[in-house]
This record gives sequence, structure tokens and C-alpha cells, in this order.
Amino acid sequence: MKIGFIGLGIMGKPMAKNLKKAGYNLWVNNRSRGPMEELANFGCVPATQAEIGEVCDVVLTMLPNSPQVREVMLAPGGVAEHMKPGSVYIDMSSINPVASREIAATLAERGIEMLDAPVSGGEPKAIDGTVSFMVGGKQEVFDRMKPLLLTMGASAVRCGEVGAGNTAKLANQIIVACNIRAVAEALTLAKMAGVEPELVFRAIQGGLAGSTVLNAKAPMMLSGDDRPGFKIDLHIKDLNNVLDCAHAVGAPVPMTASVMEVMQWLHAQGKGQLDHSAIAQYYEALSGAKLRE
Repeated sequence: MKIGFIGLGIMGKPMAKNLKKAGYNLWVNNRSRGPMEELANFGCVPATQAEIGEVCDVVLTMLPNSPQVREVMLAPGGVAEHMKPGSVYIDMSSINPVASREIAATLAERGIEMLDAPVSGGEPKAIDGTVSFMVGGKQEVFDRMKPLLLTMGASAVRCGEVGAGNTAKLANQIIVACNIRAVAEALTLAKMAGVEPELVFRAIQGGLAGSTVLNAKAPMMLSGDDRPGFKIDLHIKDLNNVLDCAHAVGAPVPMTASVMEVMQWLHAQGKGQLDHSAIAQYYEALSGAKLRE
């Protein structure tokens, strides 16, 4: 099976490496040359998007948002024009589920199957191959592609037809954003009440408040490590998609709207490229209490 991978960013590059480690023949493309050259040294084949469409049986994308996915796949001369009927397109980007369904409908006219398969886990899990896939698409296509996905992730769950994967990802991003904010707020309270936040973290992580988010993000807040595993600006993009989708279907999302305002403030302060755990810096600005030593 020949695999094409387009989008070698924070998540895409380590995921592509895991595919290559698993023994797949991999053609890669990225807007900038550096990641392509790095993957070439890893045994992958640098290629144009047209070449990927012509050569590959399966095309994977990991791109920032809906406009980039549309451009790569559907623009004149885009990848879809070069793909063979019967080939499969898997979009691992986090985009609006409405866009996923529209792209799938256009590809179906060309005889191309599509899965939307966004991931959760951030850069560390992309590196160690334990991301979680939330997938939308036909059961038969999912069953055929699941072994491929599991070379990059620890789980892959089909949530329904195309668009369901990105709907699940929007739900994931609501929970992650609100959880990170709650962690920052709670640790700031502890600090201002004269209790060591590190000890509070250790005390609560084994109880009902314990979570993957708490374990991943509290240590970053406490150490001042704001290197991006997942950038604030990317989370803003996802929450914009949440709000768009929620408005379209009439779903109430007041918590999402609130945490979005916090992230927008951080973006305005020039912190959009920091990890989303930098929400703690919003509370630092409000309170003057520093979690970071």
C-alpha cells in the first residue's frame, strides 16, 4: 500500500514517522521544505501534491483548518484531481464537520472514499504513537483503514458517518479547554489561599478531579513550561468551529464561549503560539499570583 501524507507540522511529522517505522511506503509533502527533507532522511519520498494523488492508494492530511483542506484537495489542480477511483482519503485535521461532509460529497463524485479522523493527544502522544482517533465514514472503509490508523494511535473509534469524527473532536476540545481553565483557576486559588499548588495537584490527582488533562497540564503550569504541545491559536481555531457548529444546530455552549474569551485575551497579549496550558497566565495577570517559581 502506497501512502501519501500532506502536512508535516507539530503533529503530522511524528505521525508520519510512525507510519514509516511500521513499514509503509510513504510519500510526503509540506508547505515548507525542512520537514520534507527530514522525512527524506527517514526513508520517505518527498513529492508534490499532484504526485501523491497519482501514486498513492491512501492520502492522509494533517492541516490547520477547513480552508487549507479544501485548497489542498479540491482547488484546481488539487490532489483529488489526480487520485484514482477507489482510493481513500483520510483527513486527520480538526475542521468543521459541515466542511468534512461537503468535501466527502465532492470526492464521492470522483469515486474516492473519505474518512474524517481527527486526533486527540497533542505532540507527546503523536511522537509515541498513542493519539486517539475519532472517525467518521463508512464502516467498511473504517474497518479497512483501522490498522493503518493504529500504527499512529492507541485507539480508533468510528462515531458515525463522515462528519461524526470532527463532531466528536469538537466535543473533545470543549472538555479539554474547560478542564485546563479549571485547573488553572483551582491552582491559582490554592496559591492565593497560602497552600502550595504542587501539593494540591498531588493530593487531587488520584481523586474524582484527576484527569489526563490535569496530569499533563498542571506540571507545565507549575514549572512555567509553555512550549507548545498544542498551541492556544490552534485551540482558538477549534473553538471557533465549536461555536459555528453549535450556532448551526442550536446547541447551548456558554462554557465554551467563556473559555474562548480567555484564549482570545491571551492571543491579544502575543501568547497565541504558547501551549494552551498558558491559560494559567491569564489568571496570573488577573490575580498577581504566580504559579511559576
